[in-house]
Amino acid sequence: MLRSAYFAQELLTTFTDELNGVMLKPSETGGTFLISVEGELIFDRKTAGRFPEIKELKRLVRDVVNPAMPLGHSDVK
Repeated sequence: MLRSAYFAQELLTTFTDELNGVMLKPSETGGTFLISVEGELIFDRKTAGRFPEIKELKRLVRDVVNPAMPLGHSDVK
């Protein structure tokens, strides 16, 4: 849950005008980690076999909420 809280804080800080909120929802199944934006699944830890890096997660969210938004150092792969 600590990693999820960190990701939520980073997303809310980066996308202050684009996101109305971030919901953290505990799962009954251990190891579940899903990221959805407006109902669209953009990351699944089980499918990827890993957690996302914060830069990757910001790019994925940006591509849905504001594709033209520059992310500075997070745009560099």
